[in-house]
Amino acid sequence: MEVIRGWTHAVFPIDDASRIGEARRHGASLGAEFGWSEVDAGRLAIVITELATNLQRHAVGGRLLIAHRAAFDDIEVVCVDDGPGMSDVSRSMQDGVSTGGGSPGTGLGAVRRLAASFELHSSLQDGTVCVARVARSARAGKPASADPALLAAPAPSPYAFGAICLPIHGEAVCGDAWALALEDDRATLMVADGLGHGAQAAEASQAALDMLAEDPTADLRTLVERSHIHLRGTRGAALCVLRIDAAAQTVGCAGAGNVAVRVVSGVFDRSMVTQHGTAGVQIRKPEQANLAMPLHGVTIVHSDGLQTRWDKSVLLPVLERDPTLAAALLFRNFSRGRDDATVVVVRAEAMA
Repeated sequence: MEVIRGWTHAVFPIDDASRIGEARRHGASLGAEFGWSEVDAGRLAIVITELATNLQRHAVGGRLLIAHRAAFDDIEVVCVDDGPGMSDVSRSMQDGVSTGGGSPGTGLGAVRRLAASFELHSSLQDGTVCVARVARSARAGKPASADPALLAAPAPSPYAFGAICLPIHGEAVCGDAWALALEDDRATLMVADGLGHGAQAAEASQAALDMLAEDPTADLRTLVERSHIHLRGTRGAALCVLRIDAAAQTVGCAGAGNVAVRVVSGVFDRSMVTQHGTAGVQIRKPEQANLAMPLHGVTIVHSDGLQTRWDKSVLLPVLERDPTLAAALLFRNFSRGRDDATVVVVRAEAMA
């Protein structure tokens, strides 16, 4: 089994044309850091430029989120905006179709061709979210489930997952962190929210992930207890450890503090409660909550950077699509904007 340590996004509000170059330079820096070829770095630059330009020309409240996903060896570019949405997404994807500004109308089509994966959802009322991932040439086009770095067994993983993880504005590091361990039919997820912000909060949340990596198959209550001991001497963290068993069609969770868990489908909506407390500071004896997973169920875990009471209707059009779309929609619509924010979405494909 390999524990996948989650990625953190850098966010670029595209409120001025100069921010396009800033986002592009960040992508170039990531490519150089991880040894990308000039060709691959060039494809990434085009994707970032086209998506950011669309936001700058056509959108209100446009933001570009960029992260290197080490487990997939790719770079993820997420766009969110507050509108106006596209009236005809299929037509907007066609070359030569432009909504104005004198452009040739090839931007989204070019992004779709250059990216290893591309997903877009748009609503006239709320705006657009899209996810584009650029991979190294040797891996471009491979399905995520075929990447051996993600698998503990030869069989494809039965889980699809995606996440948005961002530090509060003004901080260089995120006090939230997440990790996912995949083993046969089981997925074990930890989301940790270090107390406060910045480097010391990040130290606490990363220490919690270290604890998960040592024995990700342990009982959930044991993982919480061990994390509590391991985090002593740090600021402490709110955390949740969750396990989905696709074969048994169950989900269980244990934790301390205000990390929220919610399981939804088209006809199902249930929250799972964790205890009060802060791991590393003070917690009660951990208890585990269990739930029968509904057909087509999607599990969402998020820090208190998102509002607790969110309307699941925003997710219904994307529940069976790339989970990062759902994470991006929740971030866009329900982020508090005054804290680090993390939302992880996991779907058991075998149950769909």
